[in-house]
Amino acid sequence: MNGDKILNTKHLYELLDVEPFFILCSLMLLAWVFYKVFLQAVSDERHRNLKGHFKNLMRHFLVFLVWFSTFTMMHQVVENSTLQRALPYVAIACLFWGMTVFVKACRLIILQYLFLGSMKHGVPLLVVNIFSLVLSLMLALWVAASVFNFEVAPLLATSAAFSVILGLALQDTLGNLFAGISLQVDKAFDIGDWLEVTSGALKTTGQVKEITWRATVLAGWTEELIILPNRFLANSQIANFSGTDQPIIRSQNFRLAHHEDSQLVKQVLIESLSEIKSIRSWPEPVVLMSEITESWVTYRLIYFIENFGSQFSIGDQVVESVLRYLRANKLNPAPAKLAVEHSPRVQHSES
Repeated sequence: MNGDKILNTKHLYELLDVEPFFILCSLMLLAWVFYKVFLQAVSDERHRNLKGHFKNLMRHFLVFLVWFSTFTMMHQVVENSTLQRALPYVAIACLFWGMTVFVKACRLIILQYLFLGSMKHGVPLLVVNIFSLVLSLMLALWVAASVFNFEVAPLLATSAAFSVILGLALQDTLGNLFAGISLQVDKAFDIGDWLEVTSGALKTTGQVKEITWRATVLAGWTEELIILPNRFLANSQIANFSGTDQPIIRSQNFRLAHHEDSQLVKQVLIESLSEIKSIRSWPEPVVLMSEITESWVTYRLIYFIENFGSQFSIGDQVVESVLRYLRANKLNPAPAKLAVEHSPRVQHSES
C-alpha cells in the first residue's frame, strides 16, 4: 500500500518549511510586542497572569523547536532509508506541536486585546476558550483533509443523527453555554461588576469573579462563592451597580429631639460628610426630614458613592463622622423613650 494514500507527505513537508516557521515566530513576537507596548499600565496581578501565559507558550515553542530541528536534519539525510521511514512520524509530531503553539499564540493575542479593553478588571475566559476551541477544530479539520487525505464532507453529513443525540444529551450544558455567550454579547456585565440578580422571591448580590462555560461565579459580601447557571442569569432581572456614570444612592437615618434647630442639624449632617473622600461631591448630599414622632424627628442623610462593594465600610465612616460632628455642635441623638403607665389595682369587696 502506498503511504501517500493515507498521508500526503508532500503537503506535510511543505507545512514544515522555513516560511511557516518564521510566520509562527512572527506571531509570537507580535504577542510579546503587544504586551510591552499596550499593557504596561495593568495591575501586578494582570502582569503575573500574562507572564504565566508567555512562559507556557515558550515551553511549547521549545518542544516544537526540538521537533522542527530534528525534522530538518532528518529531511536533509536522504541516503539513510531507516531515517526516511521515521521521517513522517517526526513530521506529524512537529506539526502537532506547531499547531499547539499557533493556537496558544492566537489565544494570547485575543486575551491581551480583551485586557486592553478592561484595564481595571479581568476578562471572561468563556470568550477566549470558545475562540481557542473553534480555532483548534478548524485546524484539525484542515489538517485531516489536506495532510491525511480525510474526506470531511461525508463525516459531517453522516454525523447529523449523532449531533442530534449529543445535543439532546447536552441540552442543559449547551443552554448555559449559549446563555453565557448571549450575556457577553449584550455586555450586561463584566468581571468585577457588582450585580443584584432577582428571580421571583430570590435575590442574590455579589461581585462577578468568573464567567465559565456553564455558570457565572459571584463573590458575596462575606467572600462566599455564589455559582449561578448562565441560563438562570439570562432569565433573571439583573441590576448592575458598577457603571461609573450612574452614582449609587445610599441613605442613613438619624433621630434628634424636637427642640433641636432643624437647619443647624441639616447643616451639621452635610458638613460631617466632607471628611469622607469616598462620597461624591456631585450629586450633592441632601438631608430630609422623613418622620416626626412624639419623641424625635428623623433626619434622612442621602449621599452618593461610586463603589457598590464599599457601601458598608462607607456607611460606618458616615455614622462615626456624624456622631462626632453632632457632639461638637452639642447636638445629641434623641434617646428612645418607653412610657409606662401604672394602674392601681382595684379591689372588689364582697357584699
